Amino acid sequence: MKPCRPQLTLAGDHMDFSLWEPHYREILGYFGFSRKEDEKAALLLATLTGRDDLPVLARLVTGRDVVVCGNAPCLVKELGRIPKGSIVFAADAAADVLFTHGIRPDAVFTDLDGATDLLVDMNRAGTIVVAHAHGDNIPLLRHWVGKLSGPLVATTQSAPLPHVYNFGGFSDGDRAVFAADELGAKTITLVGFDLDDKNVDPVKRGKLLWAKKLLALIGHDS
Repeated sequence: MKPCRPQLTLAGDHMDFSLWEPHYREILGYFGFSRKEDEKAALLLATLTGRDDLPVLARLVTGRDVVVCGNAPCLVKELGRIPKGSIVFAADAAADVLFTHGIRPDAVFTDLDGATDLLVDMNRAGTIVVAHAHGDNIPLLRHWVGKLSGPLVATTQSAPLPHVYNFGGFSDGDRAVFAADELGAKTITLVGFDLDDKNVDPVKRGKLLWAKKLLALIGHDS
C-alpha cells in the first residue's frame, strides 16, 4: 500500500444544493443509484431523529482548525500529525481507530456501515454523530439511530429536508470536509486519506475517484 498523500489545508466557497445537484445527478448515473430510494431514506431518517443538533456542530467548527480523518491504512501512522487543539472529524470506521488510540473524535460522519457499539459509547460521551441517509442503508438507519442518545445531525445526498441537511460531498470522508467548509472552519487538514489507492474493489475505487473530483471543488488540488 503506498503512503497517503501529504496533509492538505483547504479553504473554499460554501456549497448549497443548487450547486451540488448537478454533481449528485452525475453520481447517480455513474453508480446506478436511485434518487427515489435516497429520498425515501432521508424521509425515514427525519422521522427517526426527532432532534437537530446542527447548532452544536456549527459552534464547534466555526473559526476553528478542523482535522478530517479518513480510514486509509496509513491513518495510524499519521495520528501524531494531528495538531493539538484541533477539532477532529472522523469518517465512519476511522472513529474506532482514533478511539482505540486515545482520541475521541468531536464528530463522526457516517452512513453507519462501519458503526459499532463504540460509536454509541462515543456519542453518549459527547461525540456528534452526523448520520447520513442513502438508498442502501435503510436497515442500518433503523438499527442504529435509536441507539444514539447523544448529539445527532442528519444528512442526505439528495434534496435537503427540514432538519436533514446536505452540505455536499458523497462518501463519509469528503462529506466531512464539505461540512467543515460549509460551517466556516478556519482551516481543514486531511489525514488518513489515500484517494489514489488502487488496491480496492471497483465500487470503492469509484468512490475514491469521486471524492478526489469533489474535493477539488473546495481546494483539494490533487
